[in-house]
Amino acid sequence: MTKRHIAYIACATALCGALLGTTPASAAHLTHVVHPGESIQKAVDAAQPGDTVLVLAGIYHESVKVATSGITLRGEGRDTVLEPAAPTKKPAKKAARAARAEKSCAEQGNGICVVGAKNKPVQDVTVAALTVKGFSRIGVIAVGADHLTVKGVTAEKNGQWGIAEERSVRSLYRHNIARSNGDAGLFLANSITAEMGATDTGGTLIQGNRLENNRIGVTVRRLRNLTVAGNSVTGNCAGVFVVGDENKPKAGALTVSDNRVEKNNKYCVKTARLAFLQGSGIVLTGAEDTLVTRNLVTGNSGKSPLSGGVVLFKSFVGVTSERNRITDNTLWGNSPADVVNQEDAKTGNVFEANCCRTSKPSGLC
Repeated sequence: MTKRHIAYIACATALCGALLGTTPASAAHLTHVVHPGESIQKAVDAAQPGDTVLVLAGIYHESVKVATSGITLRGEGRDTVLEPAAPTKKPAKKAARAARAEKSCAEQGNGICVVGAKNKPVQDVTVAALTVKGFSRIGVIAVGADHLTVKGVTAEKNGQWGIAEERSVRSLYRHNIARSNGDAGLFLANSITAEMGATDTGGTLIQGNRLENNRIGVTVRRLRNLTVAGNSVTGNCAGVFVVGDENKPKAGALTVSDNRVEKNNKYCVKTARLAFLQGSGIVLTGAEDTLVTRNLVTGNSGKSPLSGGVVLFKSFVGVTSERNRITDNTLWGNSPADVVNQEDAKTGNVFEANCCRTSKPSGLC
């Protein structure tokens, strides 16, 4: 090696060292550890994109809002528990007016809120390995999120939904447990309050979750381009709901596959939107171009208008379910039938290669 080469290498090494030495400290991803008795929210507020907030096992009486992209909020498993904080005194009038303008996550009755700005979604947030329970409304709620991941979360005994989202795209819900929540264990919608057509999720995936003893296991409302696959759905009033209405485009262009939907025979009273529920496996109402395939649907039995194994239900607002394909499912022990089609032949729904015993009308098995 010549002296010229040696000098060149030495110079390059020195330059690299100088550049590394000037790298700002903020570029390093940090782990903020939260111990029992400390504030999770304080750690989340201090976190920067790429950081992890690690919440150690224990019970934390608080709600948490995540509004910074790229943050991971992770517990140590089911023993990291978030429960509602004790009620506080009413704020002074001035503070009360501010609170009404924008209620906090806790004031809305939620456990964890992942919230983006109106025209700027919060991106790449992960919520993992913890329990949220006992909140008056929702365990985990995402509004305006992109590439959200929720995994290994247990959401139980929350007043409305276990885990929910609206106005969000490209989400992943995997290996969560949602049980004994007041409405759906998992609830995904284009908008919770506004009436509008179905929106494209960009490929949201609901996979490998356990959904037990809720009103409905999974509700997908006014959404398209989404997959519900490989979930265990049992002991609810209804298993899986794909819901559209008179708005366009309809809900649909999605897949419900490889789920185990068994004995969803809990009784739930009627609401303003639906008749009473009991014994519903997979229900499509006001949906189009949906593929329901390779599901095991057994023992769902009831006398609701929506009871049965796989049910195509004529919407209460008169919207038909069209061009859906119900194929290669295994169904037995469902009542009033394994397959129930309340639509007429003109809607173009297809039933083929299903292993089942009974259908309404006959001839669909």
